Amino acid sequence: MIAALALAVGVILGVILHPTVPVGLQPYLPIAVVAALDAVFGGVRAMLDGIFDDKVFVVSFIANVLVAALVVFLGDQLGVGSQLSTGVVVVLGIRIFSNAAAIRRHLFRA
Repeated sequence: MIAALALAVGVILGVILHPTVPVGLQPYLPIAVVAALDAVFGGVRAMLDGIFDDKVFVVSFIANVLVAALVVFLGDQLGVGSQLSTGVVVVLGIRIFSNAAAIRRHLFRA
């Protein structure tokens, strides 16, 4: 319940305050969001499977975001940032859809 309340407060504050992202961090924000979504969907799946552990979730959330940002940073340094960004989005997207399918199967028994 606390997490849902914190999410609602964060969304409301974001809509009201219109925060800006520094230009240097803009390439990393979409990747960080996709990595965070992957961790959230994985956490929901683990919860439905009865194996959720809050410590694992927090570590996975932070690690996903940091590793995805590091891959994009290295891609920028090598001059292939957009290709590596696409790769990260594809890999994490596959994981998100896999977790979403497992959640759907669990919820709807189909």
